[in-house]
Amino acid sequence: MNIKYTTKLFSALFAFSFLLMGCEKEDEMVVDRVVSPVLVVTNSSTSISTQSVNVTATIYELDKSGILNNAIGIDSIPVSNLAIKVMLNNNAIADLTTDASGKVSLNKSWSELSLATPKAGSDVILGWSGNHKNQAFTDVMKLQVK
Repeated sequence: MNIKYTTKLFSALFAFSFLLMGCEKEDEMVVDRVVSPVLVVTNSSTSISTQSVNVTATIYELDKSGILNNAIGIDSIPVSNLAIKVMLNNNAIADLTTDASGKVSLNKSWSELSLATPKAGSDVILGWSGNHKNQAFTDVMKLQVK
């Protein structure tokens, strides 16, 4: 055999071996994450720099029992009496409890959110944390100065 063809053959076999290694079946999840037990929907992601920040979040439990029936689908059920911690930089800035319609409201000044002089485009990351049916969750939102 010619060396030219031997080199091409070994190169092709080498590339094919990498292709076969990529086809290995993984039995466990690669990322150890759990789906959140609730959906957190916030009403605002921007606020004017001269006013206080008012954010309302609604907490829903998703009933997926009708997911295969297009007439029913996924139902959103408000979660009442759920303790929520609002976090900023891993520090709790508010302890709230959802009402009968699953809503909580946060009213803070920009200085309480670590922005002493808010400028347009500045932002903070708020985390909405709690525990529902013995499963912890955190949902984050970005709040920006208008």
